[in-house]
Amino acid sequence: MVEFKIVVGSKGKSYSKSLTEIESSSLLNKKIMDRVEGKEIGLLGYELQITGGSDNAGFPMRYDLDGSGRKQILLTKGPCVKIKRKGMRKIKTVVGNTISQITSQVNLKVTKEGSEKLDKIFGKEEAPAEEQKKEAKEEKKEQPK
Repeated sequence: MVEFKIVVGSKGKSYSKSLTEIESSSLLNKKIMDRVEGKEIGLLGYELQITGGSDNAGFPMRYDLDGSGRKQILLTKGPCVKIKRKGMRKIKTVVGNTISQITSQVNLKVTKEGSEKLDKIFGKEEAPAEEQKKEAKEEKKEQPK
């Protein structure tokens, strides 16, 4: 089977997690812009929307390209391309909008929050900033020059 890495974005912060094979199977054959229940991937009470991703070689997924394979397409604007001057076009390799076995990362955004905070679920609760600053100053004082 396949294992995905998910990146969940919420209000300026992002959290990453590797899914097991059982959790990954719930995302297979879903498309970009589809909604996913959080309980399928271990986030009870949350509702998420698929916003993109990349395959095992790092090529980005594009929302308007159907299928799951890689294609080389001529792009003038939109995601997956940076246009530096007017009229410029580029041929880029991109992946279709369907999650498949070659997908390695899936990007999600929160559309409905659950009862538990994401910081707590992903274990990223930070100490207050003042304590961190004091510790850094103490370390600098201890180092001789």
